[in-house]
Amino acid sequence: MTDMTDPHALHTPALHTPALDGPGTLPEAQPPPGCPAAHPDSVPLSGLEFQQTPSQLYRSLRRDHGPVAPVLLDGGVPAWLVLGYSEVTYVTSHDELFARDSRRWNQWPLIPQNWPLLPYVGHQPSVLFTEGAEHQRRAGVITRALEAVDQFELAHECHQIAEQLIDAFAGAGGAELMASYAHALPMRAAVQLCGMPAGGADTEELVGDLRVTLDAAEGDDPVSAYVRVQERIQQLVKDKRARPGSDVTSRMLGHPAGLADEEIVQDLISVIAAAQQPTANWICNTLRLLLTDDRFALNVSGGRLSVGQALNEVLWLDTPTQNFIGRWAVRDTQLGGRHIRAGDCLVLGLAAANTDPQIWPEGHIGAENSAHLSFSNGEHRCPYPAPLLADVIARTAVETLLERLPDVVLAVEPGELTWRPSIWMRGLTALPVAFTPVVR
Repeated sequence: MTDMTDPHALHTPALHTPALDGPGTLPEAQPPPGCPAAHPDSVPLSGLEFQQTPSQLYRSLRRDHGPVAPVLLDGGVPAWLVLGYSEVTYVTSHDELFARDSRRWNQWPLIPQNWPLLPYVGHQPSVLFTEGAEHQRRAGVITRALEAVDQFELAHECHQIAEQLIDAFAGAGGAELMASYAHALPMRAAVQLCGMPAGGADTEELVGDLRVTLDAAEGDDPVSAYVRVQERIQQLVKDKRARPGSDVTSRMLGHPAGLADEEIVQDLISVIAAAQQPTANWICNTLRLLLTDDRFALNVSGGRLSVGQALNEVLWLDTPTQNFIGRWAVRDTQLGGRHIRAGDCLVLGLAAANTDPQIWPEGHIGAENSAHLSFSNGEHRCPYPAPLLADVIARTAVETLLERLPDVVLAVEPGELTWRPSIWMRGLTALPVAFTPVVR
């Protein structure tokens, strides 16, 4: 849907990615002189330090390279990591210089067919890669459809989903919240928003396949799961065209822009993916903060104000989308003291920008305002209603859990919690908790 989507959040089949030529299409990108040589000081955008303690690495990159650092993606592919708050804001505010269509990339002649990031940077017929008037048209349809969502009704539906999920483990006295709660709740909420009936077999199968595509475990087949997701969304669009209802899909179909069914299918999948994994990690990271930080401990039980503060603080300090790939330079330009060549790839360092000492000059990072870049910025940021709806889902999830299980505590020491091995998303591998069993 937007820059909030995790590049590892959707495992799609390999996509065509060559630059196009001909009337009305992008000119074919050419490798710059000296390609594929990377900057001599390039830092691999990988490794245990990046995965577990990224904030330390962002500080060292900023110290050694300034607000724009040369990095290497998987396989040693060169790119730029934009670390500075002002620089990320500039890039996302100037689409005429840094655009979303990846066919501009000057590295395409060197990218192998099995490159791990290919499904996430390969051009797709979705709103994610559109620009200019076409992006405004596609994003406008999504925005209008989301604006019509009743936030009170959404909160009620999320509360019901939360109650059902909690009922499944409340009597056990313990649970692993990442899988059984934080991931499941926004997934179910998202598919219901799009018009899938709650509790139906088709809905549960779609939720299961979406889990595989977004968070594949060993032995899972994410490509086959994605094909089933696409087929089910295609059927949903067909059903809603025949029998529209009060849901996001029907509103997209009824929009005056007249999107084709395939465009709506692609954009619905983007909406669901963007709504699920980032929101799940937002929920879990907030629960972790509430359960491990003494500042919140005194107010967790029934403390609704502390929940709001924790949600906002997480967006500053542990934002679910750490880095986003990407933008591509339209022409040679300067950024943060670096010479950016036409066709260069820029990775948006959203987490690094949120903790930029230039905006927190005394080293104190506050969470009192909402000027973070966790939902990105500019034309390609999450459509305005999306952050509000994500907040409703996350806040309801956290508050309902604390109300139902007021004495919930971590079942392990805080230092035993581990983060998922991703440079793109910030989320725990598991959140085991214990509580007094509750039987209704």
